[in-house]
Amino acid sequence: MEKIALTGAQETMLATLYGRALDSERPASVLRDTEARRAVDRIDYDFAKTGMNTTSAVGVAIRGRVLDDWTREFLRRTPSCTVLHLACGLDTRVHRIERPDSVRWVDVDMPDVVALRHKLLPEPRGDYRLVASSVTEDAWLAEVPADRPVVAVFEGLSMYLTQAEGHALISRITSRFASGELLFDVYGSWGIKLQKLVPAVRNAGATLHWGVDDPREIEALRAGLTTVDQWRSVDLPHLDALPRSGRIQMKVVSAIPKLRDVGKLLRLRW
Repeated sequence: MEKIALTGAQETMLATLYGRALDSERPASVLRDTEARRAVDRIDYDFAKTGMNTTSAVGVAIRGRVLDDWTREFLRRTPSCTVLHLACGLDTRVHRIERPDSVRWVDVDMPDVVALRHKLLPEPRGDYRLVASSVTEDAWLAEVPADRPVVAVFEGLSMYLTQAEGHALISRITSRFASGELLFDVYGSWGIKLQKLVPAVRNAGATLHWGVDDPREIEALRAGLTTVDQWRSVDLPHLDALPRSGRIQMKVVSAIPKLRDVGKLLRLRW
């Protein structure tokens, strides 16, 4: 068993891992992330601290499924490309998504997280690199060849960055590659204000910083950067997979203007 000593934002990745594992046990699993279940079984950690229940677990799986599906669409259209999976944590996206040999896949996270991935997850096949670095540093990106279109996927990252860090990261990626897509989730400003209501954030002692209310804030970072999809959390596909209590909760939240924009998934293209 692997003893976990992570704190703050890094500790919250255990909540999403646990959510995907719980979802995988359901007969109508959204994500079928069996690798997440195997990883959880090998970790010595009190997962009750995450506050994860069936509704929140299925919500995590739905978010992951939409980002997976967008990534699959990009790979179908652009089979010779680079995937940047930023702040990958213990996410098994590289295992969930079938990809041709022409895809270069780069997972990036902090050194202690990378060490955990080596212990808990199998080595992916194909053209794969696991980079130990903060995503906000410049050096790792400079080492990724810019010879292909890129799809940058980052789940559960943007809200932990400051606005300046988020803008700088997106500007670096979109200026280095001639074309590509950004696939990521954001909190709105009200989501940032209500962050202490999220058990995984509160219990880990993490702090959320950056809220995005309008994707035009992102579009302004590069000429030609355009929003091609945006889903509010209350409008996502697959919400019928939620338990009845979760579906009722979503209906209530969607009727309250400030709350229905608390979270979004964004897809931008340039």
